[in-house]
Amino acid sequence: MDDKSKAIVNDPSVLIRRAVVLLVDDQAMVAEAIRRMLVDEADIEFHYCSDPRAAIQTAISLHATIILQDLVMPEIDGMMLVRFYRANPASRDIPVIVLSSKDDPSIKSEAFTNGANDYLVKLPDQVELIARIRAHSRSYMAQAERDAAYQALRDLQRQLENSNAQLEESNRELHRLSSLDGLTGIANRRQFDKMLDQEWQRALRNCTELSLIMIDIDYFKLFNDTYGHQAGDDCLKTVALTLDRIVHRPSDVVARYGGEEFALVLPETDTQGAQRVAEKMRDTVTRLNIRHEASKVSDKISLSIGVATMNPRGSESPDMLLAAADDALYRAKHAGRNRIEIAKPDAVLSNIVSQFRS
Repeated sequence: MDDKSKAIVNDPSVLIRRAVVLLVDDQAMVAEAIRRMLVDEADIEFHYCSDPRAAIQTAISLHATIILQDLVMPEIDGMMLVRFYRANPASRDIPVIVLSSKDDPSIKSEAFTNGANDYLVKLPDQVELIARIRAHSRSYMAQAERDAAYQALRDLQRQLENSNAQLEESNRELHRLSSLDGLTGIANRRQFDKMLDQEWQRALRNCTELSLIMIDIDYFKLFNDTYGHQAGDDCLKTVALTLDRIVHRPSDVVARYGGEEFALVLPETDTQGAQRVAEKMRDTVTRLNIRHEASKVSDKISLSIGVATMNPRGSESPDMLLAAADDALYRAKHAGRNRIEIAKPDAVLSNIVSQFRS
């Protein structure tokens, strides 16, 4: 809201639509004469300023709704003061009636060119002066009120826009948090299911391979029993962040599948590529050297991993790829753990799919 609108809104005299007149003239006799013309008008408040240097500040502080400006002033002439009023943002819209002792068309023209709203030869007729004061003041106050209402509407609109932007940001953050596992900070099961289906559909459209890695921390229950649940939570967080740092493509998704199980979706990745990733994961986690004296396969945390790759076809579903990777993980665990098993070739994979369908 600009200075003028604030002044109008905050000024009690405006609320009752009262005209506030400021006469700027160095002659006290003229000021007294105009005061007497206005003294009986309840809706007009009169003020007088004899110092042209204080005119602008006085008009602003009084919240003047009209200025009566004498043309002949010491130090600063009236024409220059009119230009000053128009140059100041707080006074540029206040109506100015120029008062002159001359009824000269060229002077009138110059006054209007400099920004005056009206011109009267002093001393003006009382009825005419009062009518012009009221007309200009009403017009000024009405415009200021419209400006204030428009600015208030703009402010409200900006507040609504800011609120909507904050709401959208909160929703985005809520959506992000709803897709993350609360303990480890990586993708949760819900996000995994969504991304697996999304990448399956993309691979189906593009006729590309899609790989899935299923991971299980070996003998994690014994780890919890031996070291406590806090140590177990710390272990899960460390392993999760380690796995997440191994993949770099935006489309690769590492998720906590449940408990001590993790899953990794690898779009456009063949069996050999997925196996290399799995080997790096198992090796990197082993080198973390997290003690696990209760493990039956190692004295530190180790992983069992199942890997499956499919080239999706329209008659299949991502659940088939999940079943194949889960079967490979099952075989890794039952073959002694701390190892990687790759889903069998197409013939055997088809058998797994047939079992899944049945």
